[in-house]
Amino acid sequence: MKWVHLTVELVTGFVLLFLVVKVAGKKLIHQISPFTFISALVLGELLGNALYDDHVHLWYIIYSISLWGALLLLVEYMSQKWLPFRRLSEGKPTALIRNGIIDYEALKKSRMTLNQLQSLLRQNETFSLREVAFCYLEANGTISVLKKAKYQKTIREDFQLPPHPVHVPVTLIREGQLLIDELHAIGKDEQWLNEQLRTHGVSSYEDVIIAEWLEGDGLFVQTYS
Repeated sequence: MKWVHLTVELVTGFVLLFLVVKVAGKKLIHQISPFTFISALVLGELLGNALYDDHVHLWYIIYSISLWGALLLLVEYMSQKWLPFRRLSEGKPTALIRNGIIDYEALKKSRMTLNQLQSLLRQNETFSLREVAFCYLEANGTISVLKKAKYQKTIREDFQLPPHPVHVPVTLIREGQLLIDELHAIGKDEQWLNEQLRTHGVSSYEDVIIAEWLEGDGLFVQTYS
C-alpha cells in the first residue's frame, strides 16, 4: 500500500507541476527574476517535502501546489495590469554605463564589482570598456550592451575594409589598484604608466576607476569623477 500511495502522490504532483509550468513556466524559465527564481524553488520544495513525509496526505500536495501556482498567476496578472506593482515585483534595468562613462555608484548599488562587469561584457563579445556606449543590468541579471558607433561590427563590413590584427585589452588599474603583473606583461613599467596618466590629467592611481591598454588604440582611462 505504501508503494501505491507514493505512486499516486508522484503522479499527482507531476501532473500539477506540469500544469503550473505549462501556464506560467515560460516566464519562470526565459525571463527569470529573483522573485520567480525563489518561487520556482519553493514550488519544488513543496512537492519534495510532501512526498517523503508520511503524515502528509494527497490532498495536502494538491492544495499546496494549487495555491502556490495560483499565487504565481496572481502576481503575473497584477504585474501586467499595474505598472507600479510590476516595478516592485520585476524591478527595472539599471544603467551601469552611460555615454561611455561607468556609473560607479550604480555598480555598487547593484552589488557588482568591476571584475564581474568586465566578465559579463566579455560574454557579450565586448572585450574593452572603451567600446561601450551604454550598458544596462537587466532585472534577470543579464546585461544589454550598446557599442559606440566605430566599434559596431557592421560599420567595418559595410565599407569592406581589409582585416587587421586583433589585440586583447589589458586592464592596468582597477578601482585605484595598480595591476603590476599586467603592466609587466605588456612590457611596460610604472614610469611609462605615470607618463600616460599625466597626459590624461591624472596624478594618482587612487583616482582611477579603470585604466585599460589596447595595442594600436592606446590607454583608456576613467576616473571616479
